[in-house]
Parts: sequence; structure tokens; C-alpha cells
Amino acid sequence: METFLGSILWLSFAWTPMGTFEANGQCLNVNSNTALFSLVGTTYGGDGRNNFCLPDLRPKNKDGKPDPTWANGPRAVIVANGIYPSRP
Repeated sequence: METFLGSILWLSFAWTPMGTFEANGQCLNVNSNTALFSLVGTTYGGDGRNNFCLPDLRPKNKDGKPDPTWANGPRAVIVANGIYPSRP
């Protein structure tokens, strides 16, 4: 199945498929992920020259921290290898 680069997928299993990154707020290198950076930019953090960050879509507890009870449950991933979306 081909998906669009930058798409967010919710998965019902506890592992991250090849060609995706877990949406947990991690920072990525711009030079290694130029196509994804062109779509995400520095919206979620990073300096825009060396790195950029992905959104943190993990379920949060009442304190606003990631809920540990979801550690092995469903997760959100961002497609890093896919079809580059066309622009109108």
C-alpha cells in the first residue's frame, strides 16, 4: 500500500513499520529527511537548519505527560517514505 509522505497513521499494534517514524515528538536530521522536512518544517520544533521535530501524538495523562499504560498499545506514526503529495 502506497501512502503519502507525511501522512499520520493510527496503528493498532505496538511496533513501528519500516518507512515510518513514531509521532512521539522526536527530532530528526534535516539532511537525512529533506522531503519530510519540506512538509513539516519547524511547526513542532527544531532549528530548521540541522533538525526538525515531529508532533507528539501519544495519549497524555491528567498531568499532560505521556500515559505509560499505552506503552504497548495503539500508536500514531508519520510516513517517511511514500508518495510526495502534489500541490495545486
